[in-house]
Amino acid sequence: MLKIEVKPGESIERALKRYKRKYRNTKRLDEIRDRQEYTKKSVERRKAVKKAAYRQKFLLGQENI
Repeated sequence: MLKIEVKPGESIERALKRYKRKYRNTKRLDEIRDRQEYTKKSVERRKAVKKAAYRQKFLLGQENI
């Protein structure tokens, strides 16, 4: 369970924004979306390989700068 303490003089909107950011960083929502439907292992592997290839291409492009 996430706890956010409202600091003195801090607005509720700002505290709510900190809570939402903390919640997003826990990856909980991604896990819930993944569990909504079954994904075969082969599809997961294919997706992971594709993501790794994209990241590798992106990182190699950054080295030239």
